[in-house]
Amino acid sequence: MRTVRTLATAALTGAALLGLAAPAALADSPSATADPSADTGSTAGPTEAGTTFRTAARFLPGQQATAQAATGDYLYWVFPADTGQRPTVNATVTLPDAALRHGSATWRVDVYDGLRRRQPCMYGTQSRTAAKDATTVELACVLRPVRASADAWANDPLPGSYYVRLTVSTLPDDDLGQPFTARIGVNTLDKGGAYATDGSLAAPLVPGATTAELAEAETDAGRKTAVEAAAPEDGWSSGWWSDRWLWTAAGGVLAALAGIGGYVLTRGAGRPPRVPPTA
Repeated sequence: MRTVRTLATAALTGAALLGLAAPAALADSPSATADPSADTGSTAGPTEAGTTFRTAARFLPGQQATAQAATGDYLYWVFPADTGQRPTVNATVTLPDAALRHGSATWRVDVYDGLRRRQPCMYGTQSRTAAKDATTVELACVLRPVRASADAWANDPLPGSYYVRLTVSTLPDDDLGQPFTARIGVNTLDKGGAYATDGSLAAPLVPGATTAELAEAETDAGRKTAVEAAAPEDGWSSGWWSDRWLWTAAGGVLAALAGIGGYVLTRGAGRPPRVPPTA
């Protein structure tokens, strides 16, 4: 009876430990929200955009960046992404009055990392053609999870700055220069140990900085390095922690419990029965 209780306790403990990491696996659903306003917890971000990588307007995940521009302009924003995060970029373009347009137009959103390497979308509508009578066009790009490190030849996303570029790729020439409004938002999903790698970068990939001690930038809070100025709201992570540690700990505990259960089942096997001493 005691053996049964021991094995039942081991099974329940193992199930509880494995359940700690289960939500991370269940959260990996291939869905992308094309409308940034769907994020009810979003806050206001910058109200203008840059026209080059160097002048990109910075905003944080969870904020809503807006801008007004002329059709044909390239608009740039930049946001930070840290180890283990999977960013989803959402864009909504409010088009000019249909009576002023001469045909359909194709809009496109692209994302580049701190090395200005274009990052592919896992899924999402990265490019969409708006009909002449359409009022808005919605775009979305779900990036791959950010890794702590990667091989030099790989194009894996790494922690650092990420640039969003929005533009119209095809439209009638007569529609160039017409005003439009853009709204950009980024949501991040923590993927944790599912995409963890050994090692980490010396510093996040932030333009203008090769290490955390170089390329100082003036900020409202005082003198900071470019890496610090470009950091997420809660700072850059070291990259060593992930929920893979929970799986490792759970496996170690289950192995120990299995050893104890095996000992309980096999102890006394092969030993002669104990005979009480005679009076």
